[in-house]
Amino acid sequence: MRTSIEVADIFRSAGPTYRAAHAGHLSLAQLKVMSAIEICRTSALGGHVEACEDCGQWRVAYNSCRNRHCPKCQGAAARTWLAEREADLLPVGYFHVVFTLPAEVADIAYQNKALVYDLLFRAASETMLTIAADPKHLGARIGITAVLHTWGSAMTHHPHVHMIVPGGGIARDGSRWVRSRPAFLLPVRVLGRLFRRLFLTRLNALHGAGRLACFGSLAQLADRRAFLRHLAPVRQKRWVVYAKAPFAGPEAVLAYLSRYTHRVAISNSRLIGFDSADVTFRYKDYRRNDGDRQQVMRLAVDEFIRRFLLHVLPRGFHRIRHYGLLASGTRRANVTLARKLLNVAVAPNPDTDDKPDEAVTSDKTTDFRPPCRCCGGRMIVIEVFERMRQPRGPPFTATTTNREDRP
Repeated sequence: MRTSIEVADIFRSAGPTYRAAHAGHLSLAQLKVMSAIEICRTSALGGHVEACEDCGQWRVAYNSCRNRHCPKCQGAAARTWLAEREADLLPVGYFHVVFTLPAEVADIAYQNKALVYDLLFRAASETMLTIAADPKHLGARIGITAVLHTWGSAMTHHPHVHMIVPGGGIARDGSRWVRSRPAFLLPVRVLGRLFRRLFLTRLNALHGAGRLACFGSLAQLADRRAFLRHLAPVRQKRWVVYAKAPFAGPEAVLAYLSRYTHRVAISNSRLIGFDSADVTFRYKDYRRNDGDRQQVMRLAVDEFIRRFLLHVLPRGFHRIRHYGLLASGTRRANVTLARKLLNVAVAPNPDTDDKPDEAVTSDKTTDFRPPCRCCGGRMIVIEVFERMRQPRGPPFTATTTNREDRP
């Protein structure tokens, strides 16, 4: 039986009071996320009964909400997504690059999520592709897998893009694979300067076109001169682009992607306690340099819910995107050419090459069934029941164990 605390437990207990206290101030998307998490893996969504082919052990499996913000629904989605991406991996080193927005811009981003998050993607990817194509640096077309995260470890608003980039690219004439240096991809200071220029130029254009909303504490930024004064210090700051050393092989890349692509603001495993008034959880304090970054934070339940809902994305917004050689429209041809230039076998997946990542995972996230907890055998579906219904109990025999295990 499950004994750990889940985000769903917190929402079920404190969610109704929170919704009532903030009526009119929560978006429809936030309300839908709360509702989905609350009923995930409960009889409200229906489900099925599974039985082991070997020992006959049975269990009830309630349907998942399949909401991308739900901590319980991301494991199967990540497994499916990784299986699709494995065919695209190349036998080269992979780099991890992070582009982060300064705090002054992050505040504007929160009030304009769809526009500014999209701008973050476009400015970061164009920066990488432009510098990589420059003959003074790599002089090649590279591939990028980019994932948006909007949170810090303490669930504060901290928008940034993680990129996984192969260590090299295809020469501009398509004749050879250009390898990067073993522990160096592109100069981060050059990346930071171009990223700052591209992002701020386009952000100014959005404001000039009247497309940015500024309200609440940022209401004064609706004025053009106030907006430019607000961004003046940001133009002088160094925008930090972080690049890690390359991963140790394709397996390490997949392990990393499994942790990052389908992550939500906080996982259930980080929750320590909940007493109806406060939530206690583990977080990592990156400002500490003494090696002991794992800390414990205690928040009032209202503040915990508020921070969680900060990271609800606009409907239809893709937070996993591909650029360059891995762009969906040309991925298959580019990966085939790259493998040919690297003298490795080609194994494309024609069924999913041109689909958006979140469209691929949404079709298959319910296919995975854990093995039997008694003998490890394969579980098969023996009964399906509708929403708000309960399954019928199996016929009693001397070997039947009447137990409902939540998966």
